[in-house]
Amino acid sequence: MQTHEHTHAPSSSTVAFSFTEDACARIGELKKQEDNAAIRFRISVKGGGCSGFQYEFSLDPEEPIEGDTIIERDGNEVIIDDISLGLLGGAVLDYTEDLSHAGFEIKNPNATASCGCGNSFSVAL
Repeated sequence: MQTHEHTHAPSSSTVAFSFTEDACARIGELKKQEDNAAIRFRISVKGGGCSGFQYEFSLDPEEPIEGDTIIERDGNEVIIDDISLGLLGGAVLDYTEDLSHAGFEIKNPNATASCGCGNSFSVAL
């Protein structure tokens, strides 16, 4: 179980982001369902949501572009664009399942507030 971080193209961000073993396993399952070993899990931060920013998760079959940072763990990759990574520095992607909810969540030390859905957050400016 190795975690590697590398940048596909020059990126001004050097802030760490990681993902848990559970998130890695779920990304691997999604790749198998898509039948595409080259697919990557993309995380973006968009304006909006009830707290100001919201996380957006997608499966990305495209090659990374300039400004994307790729974080690899056990053959699974997460891509984050440079602007989003600035809001996610030190954050951890996890995947949780319980009786009422299953899904990805980000534990973001930069968030000063978040809403009940867990996908919207705000930061101090």
